[in-house]
Amino acid sequence: MTDTRLTFKEMCARFDVTPRTLRYYEYIELLAPEREGRARFYGPREIARMTLILRGRRFGFSLEELRQWLLIYQQQGTRPQLEAWIGLADRQLAELARQRNELDVTIADLQALRETAVKELGET
Repeated sequence: MTDTRLTFKEMCARFDVTPRTLRYYEYIELLAPEREGRARFYGPREIARMTLILRGRRFGFSLEELRQWLLIYQQQGTRPQLEAWIGLADRQLAELARQRNELDVTIADLQALRETAVKELGET
């Protein structure tokens, strides 16, 4: 994979993102493709970063959190980045658990209201 370079269009297709999204990630300095004239090329570093960005978004992290986390590696190395990751993951796991509990309550409320409606229909 060390020789892999993707064009702008290939990068969009590979990660199923819009050109606008890819340009925005560049604008906020999450990605820094190589440039040859007007063409952009994404090497292994940018491909790996994009994988991490999309995974982080799926986990619910903000783009700014991801940008700061990626900067830690650049500025301080692997260990501080992993330590920061543990903190981010712990916080997000707690938030996801809170959201799951909230969803469980909402589902139970909706089921109860539905059952009430079904009973009312049966009594008429």
